[in-house]
Amino acid sequence: MKKYLTMTALAAVTTLAATAMPAQAQDSIYVPLLTYRTGPFAGSGIHIANGMHDYLQMLNQRDGGIGGVKIAIEECETGYDTKKGVECYESTKGKNPVVYNPYSTGITLQLIPKAAVDKVPVLSMAYGLSAAADGTNFPWIFNPPATYWDGASVFIKHVAAVEGGLEKLRGKTIGLVHLDAPFGKEPIPVLEAMAKKYEFTLKLYPVPAAQMQNQGSVWLSIRRDRVDWIYNQGWGAMNPTAVKEAVKNNFPMDKLVGVWWAGGDDDARAGEAGAKGYKTLNFHNTGNTFPVMQDILKHVIDKNLSQAKREQVGENLYNRGVYNSMLIAEAIRTAQKITGKKAVNGEDVRRGFEALNITEARLKEMGMEGFANPMKITCEDHSGQNKVFVSQWDGTKYVKASDWMDPIKDVVRPLIEAEAKEYVSKDAGWPKRAVACEKAS
Repeated sequence: MKKYLTMTALAAVTTLAATAMPAQAQDSIYVPLLTYRTGPFAGSGIHIANGMHDYLQMLNQRDGGIGGVKIAIEECETGYDTKKGVECYESTKGKNPVVYNPYSTGITLQLIPKAAVDKVPVLSMAYGLSAAADGTNFPWIFNPPATYWDGASVFIKHVAAVEGGLEKLRGKTIGLVHLDAPFGKEPIPVLEAMAKKYEFTLKLYPVPAAQMQNQGSVWLSIRRDRVDWIYNQGWGAMNPTAVKEAVKNNFPMDKLVGVWWAGGDDDARAGEAGAKGYKTLNFHNTGNTFPVMQDILKHVIDKNLSQAKREQVGENLYNRGVYNSMLIAEAIRTAQKITGKKAVNGEDVRRGFEALNITEARLKEMGMEGFANPMKITCEDHSGQNKVFVSQWDGTKYVKASDWMDPIKDVVRPLIEAEAKEYVSKDAGWPKRAVACEKAS
């Protein structure tokens, strides 16, 4: 493990040196990537970082950037540590960044109050504070394509579909295995609301970060409580351990469903043959046959401009990083269209995010037909509450195992609005929305 962490640390330094470009140049657009290639979450973070970097690098190599302007890519290593993440923010904000991409709920929570002051939008793609989807109160924060609360509601919708209807949830026991951190606790309010509405029993099983690889007592409790379904809100080393423990305790793998961050290929592989049937939520597909992936292979992997191994291109978390950077690139492209400027800034890109409307036609143009679903953001809804589906491990890879499903919006959206109002009410100086509402074209 020490050798592995040393190698990843060296790799992180190499990436930063190789990809950093003059951030202040007027002929470039500076995109800092807050990543973690070291520490206990590196097993997940490395794949995400590679996907994010490689998509932007592919645009540079294939297209000369976005709208004819090169992207200045610079990674800053956070180790998934909130303090280090804020230090990365402070050390890069003077370079005219157009967006921040914290890749940690803890870091996101620290950056939310800073965004409006420094006029740089924060993209917390399907993570962070669910209530920040309320664009009226959080005009600088974006969390598409869905929030953690949306995801938890889709999990419940999937359980209902398997059990035979929402009324069949009555009397069931549903557990939440979660990292004992802000990220892990995010689904609790909506699961509590749905437990009351649909009359099932909710059991919470927190896992401290120091115990991520020692979950024996947690799974003994799950067995004792006769839990029918488990939702896993885990990340990093927690996920493969959860899969292994589920296999060891003979928990039905098709009733263990992870949040989209619990869907790494290595997470499922940890359970070996017994992991077959494990499920995870998703909002993009896996595989490297999509034209966009072929372009990454051609323009980045084959030119040795990536830290990813060729066989990792197309795996779930690598593709997640690609999806993330696609959102960044499309917000920049939209900002260029709105403003008529090529070298856009953070204020421009905020407008680009708020007018983001990725249609089927646009997905096809990007080589992403079948890779993802159309998604749209509005001024009021900065996540879009877009569709999610269930992926299932077939023993070697994840395959699509359900139709695209809408979140249970009549439960989730009122909770988002109520929580947003409560959040801003606690800060007497919280700025009211002072920016114009951008409409998608």
